[in-house]
Amino acid sequence: MTKVAVELVEKARHLHSLHQPGRPLVLPNAWDVASARIVEAAGAAAVATTSAGIAWSLGSADGGRLTREAGVAAAARIVEAVSIPVTADIERGYAEDLPGVAETIRAIVEAGVVGVNIEDSLGPVEQGAARIAAAREAADALGVPLFINARIDTHRLPAQERGRHHEETVTRAAAYAEAGASGVFVFGALSAEAVAALAKEITLPLNVTVAADTLPVPTLAAAGAARISAGASIAEAAYALTDRAAREILSQGTAAATKADLGWVELNALLS
Repeated sequence: MTKVAVELVEKARHLHSLHQPGRPLVLPNAWDVASARIVEAAGAAAVATTSAGIAWSLGSADGGRLTREAGVAAAARIVEAVSIPVTADIERGYAEDLPGVAETIRAIVEAGVVGVNIEDSLGPVEQGAARIAAAREAADALGVPLFINARIDTHRLPAQERGRHHEETVTRAAAYAEAGASGVFVFGALSAEAVAALAKEITLPLNVTVAADTLPVPTLAAAGAARISAGASIAEAAYALTDRAAREILSQGTAAATKADLGWVELNALLS
């Protein structure tokens, strides 16, 4: 095994070890080299990408529209820019079929990524499990213990079906665990009671979301979360600031919205 391969395996194992219920891995998601450097400099133990942020930054809409080549290339640039483990959100595997998912995994691992998010988009659980299994087989063939985070989109259930939210999530989590997932990501603003109930029944490390409309990290950690990520919220805030500043400059002629604590000198130093 080459030195690069050994280092990749070690990073993957380290990423696994960071998922501790009650002492979670906290991930302010990045979408390009500059945001990844900022996240690393802020003290994050790993860098997670946001698929939405990456898609927007490359001129694409989120939701299965970004190509595998563009997504992998963006992740590769981030890997090269930071020293900590990188886990990439690859949507549904940047592919429609299982061979395509495997191809994406081979490409993303060869780019130096040691973890991935794969979402089920509330499709049939069998399809989600098959994607996880294809990803696990491809990663194992490369000899890398890839952290596969299975995103369960039960938060998208209609309001009248929320009663089966917990049951459906647990059922899907069990199927994805059997297929080879390393963790489970339940997306959405959850109550502490919901997080605790899920953490009790799901055998894998539980990933939940932190954003302006969710509980804070300490509360989510106390409820049993092993991983807490910001998703697209930081990218959304960055683009919202761009919108406010542009409108202020164009309509009022002032630029108060551009006042920032992180300026040219600091950003330039991070990327030098």
